Amino acid sequence: MRKIKIRKDDKVRIISGENKGSEGKILKVLKNKKKVLVEGVNIVKKHTKPNSKNPQGGIIEKESPVDISNLSLISSDGQTTRLGYRFEDGKKVRYSKKNNEII
Repeated sequence: MRKIKIRKDDKVRIISGENKGSEGKILKVLKNKKKVLVEGVNIVKKHTKPNSKNPQGGIIEKESPVDISNLSLISSDGQTTRLGYRFEDGKKVRYSKKNNEII
């Protein structure tokens, strides 16, 4: 089992699949399924019956999870990068392997 290096609030780009090229912020990480919810990406329409929250019922649009293998982290300069870990001043930090800057 691989370690999930991407965290909530990271900015990512979709690198494969239907939504290839789109970017967004991670809203939630589903560790056991190895998927994440990305803001504004992979939107699906869900038909709902009338209930107390939504007395009208109807069609709701919401984000659907995206597999982690289809994502790439975006560094501060806007390029996609891979993540690494190293120790600095006795603390473990994440860094961009492309430009060696701390994330």
